[in-house]
Amino acid sequence: MPRTPDTISTLRDVLTRCRTLAVVGLSPQWHRPSHFAAKYMQAHGYRVVPINPLVAQEGGSILGERAYASVREADAAVRAEGGRIDMVDCFRKSEDIPPLADDAVAIGARCLWLQLGVDNEAAADVAEAAGLQVVRNRCVKIEHARLFGGLGWAGVNTRVISAKRPTVLPY
Repeated sequence: MPRTPDTISTLRDVLTRCRTLAVVGLSPQWHRPSHFAAKYMQAHGYRVVPINPLVAQEGGSILGERAYASVREADAAVRAEGGRIDMVDCFRKSEDIPPLADDAVAIGARCLWLQLGVDNEAAADVAEAAGLQVVRNRCVKIEHARLFGGLGWAGVNTRVISAKRPTVLPY
């Protein structure tokens, strides 16, 4: 199956439509990349739903949100509140992705996002066949900053050609 390229317009569309993110592998430790990326997204108006079985087992929370043991458990809780999980953002090893892709399909997510260094062809095929947008080997925080003018927030230089900020952010 041919892949939809991760063009600026498709990435911008995903980040505009997907407002509730289930972050699988979200660490409670502030210095971990998952924590930093989730905190950034939360600060920019996204709802972050932590998926961390160890923290969930203790009944804990991360970034002020209750942690859940699985994507499906988190989806049930978010739906009970009248919401939905739009994106399953994966900070896991590539070999751990197939069941997460199945979960994303089962809950009706719009996007399966695989972070930097994460890729699984079979899982991407499953998600795309079910109609999900799949973004692979990209950081949600870096892409948001690059596309919506947040590069100065953390000093990340992603070599954007234009120095012009959008006059109106889409959220």
